[in-house]
Amino acid sequence: MEALFSSGHAADIVLAALLAEGVWLAYRGWPLRTLITMLLPAALIVLGLRAALVGAAWPWISLPIALSFPVHLADVLARSRKR
Repeated sequence: MEALFSSGHAADIVLAALLAEGVWLAYRGWPLRTLITMLLPAALIVLGLRAALVGAAWPWISLPIALSFPVHLADVLARSRKR
Protein backbone atom coordinates (compact mmCIF):
# COMPACT_ATOMS: atom_id res chain seq x y z
CA MET A 1 0.00 0.00 0.00
CA GLU A 2 2.91 2.32 0.74
CA ALA A 3 4.21 1.87 -2.81
CA LEU A 4 0.79 2.80 -4.22
CA PHE A 5 0.96 6.19 -2.53
CA SER A 6 4.68 6.91 -2.79
CA SER A 7 4.58 6.28 -6.55
CA GLY A 8 1.59 8.58 -7.02
CA HIS A 9 -0.52 5.78 -8.47
CA ALA A 10 -3.21 6.34 -5.83
CA ALA A 11 -3.81 9.74 -7.42
CA ASP A 12 -3.81 8.11 -10.85
CA ILE A 13 -6.68 5.90 -9.73
CA VAL A 14 -8.66 8.95 -8.65
CA LEU A 15 -7.92 10.65 -11.98
CA ALA A 16 -9.11 7.54 -13.83
CA ALA A 17 -12.33 7.61 -11.79
CA LEU A 18 -12.84 11.28 -12.70
CA LEU A 19 -12.27 10.45 -16.36
CA ALA A 20 -14.75 7.57 -16.18
CA GLU A 21 -17.29 9.90 -14.55
CA GLY A 22 -16.77 12.44 -17.33
CA VAL A 23 -17.21 9.83 -20.04
CA TRP A 24 -20.35 8.50 -18.37
CA LEU A 25 -21.87 11.96 -17.99
CA ALA A 26 -20.98 12.85 -21.59
CA TYR A 27 -22.68 9.65 -22.71
CA ARG A 28 -25.74 10.73 -20.71
CA GLY A 29 -25.84 14.01 -22.65
CA TRP A 30 -24.14 16.52 -20.37
CA PRO A 31 -22.62 19.47 -22.27
CA LEU A 32 -18.83 19.40 -22.56
CA ARG A 33 -18.44 22.88 -21.04
CA THR A 34 -20.40 21.83 -17.96
CA LEU A 35 -18.31 18.68 -17.59
CA ILE A 36 -15.06 20.60 -17.86
CA THR A 37 -15.98 23.24 -15.30
CA MET A 38 -17.38 20.61 -12.98
CA LEU A 39 -14.58 18.01 -13.10
CA LEU A 40 -11.46 20.06 -13.89
CA PRO A 41 -11.07 21.58 -10.41
CA ALA A 42 -11.03 18.12 -8.84
CA ALA A 43 -8.58 16.84 -11.45
CA LEU A 44 -6.25 19.78 -10.83
CA ILE A 45 -6.33 19.25 -7.07
CA VAL A 46 -5.56 15.56 -7.54
CA LEU A 47 -2.65 16.49 -9.85
CA GLY A 48 -1.31 18.67 -7.03
CA LEU A 49 -1.74 15.76 -4.64
CA ARG A 50 0.12 13.48 -7.04
CA ALA A 51 2.97 15.95 -7.26
CA ALA A 52 3.17 16.07 -3.46
CA LEU A 53 3.10 12.28 -3.18
CA VAL A 54 6.05 11.86 -5.51
CA GLY A 55 8.07 14.62 -3.86
CA ALA A 56 7.90 17.25 -6.58
CA ALA A 57 9.05 20.81 -5.98
CA TRP A 58 6.51 23.13 -4.39
CA PRO A 59 5.58 25.02 -7.61
CA TRP A 60 4.40 21.75 -9.18
CA ILE A 61 2.25 21.14 -6.12
CA SER A 62 0.80 24.62 -5.73
CA LEU A 63 0.24 25.52 -9.39
CA PRO A 64 -2.52 23.00 -10.21
CA ILE A 65 -4.17 23.64 -6.85
CA ALA A 66 -4.14 27.40 -7.47
CA LEU A 67 -5.47 26.92 -11.02
CA SER A 68 -8.39 24.89 -9.69
CA PHE A 69 -9.85 27.91 -7.90
CA PRO A 70 -10.78 30.09 -10.92
CA VAL A 71 -12.24 27.06 -12.69
CA HIS A 72 -14.28 26.27 -9.60
CA LEU A 73 -15.53 29.87 -9.49
CA ALA A 74 -16.55 29.61 -13.15
CA ASP A 75 -18.54 26.48 -12.32
CA VAL A 76 -20.24 28.13 -9.35
CA LEU A 77 -21.14 31.20 -11.41
CA ALA A 78 -22.49 29.11 -14.28
CA ARG A 79 -24.64 27.07 -11.91
CA SER A 80 -25.96 30.15 -10.11
CA ARG A 81 -27.04 31.67 -13.42
CA LYS A 82 -29.06 28.56 -14.29
CA ARG A 83 -31.32 28.97 -11.25
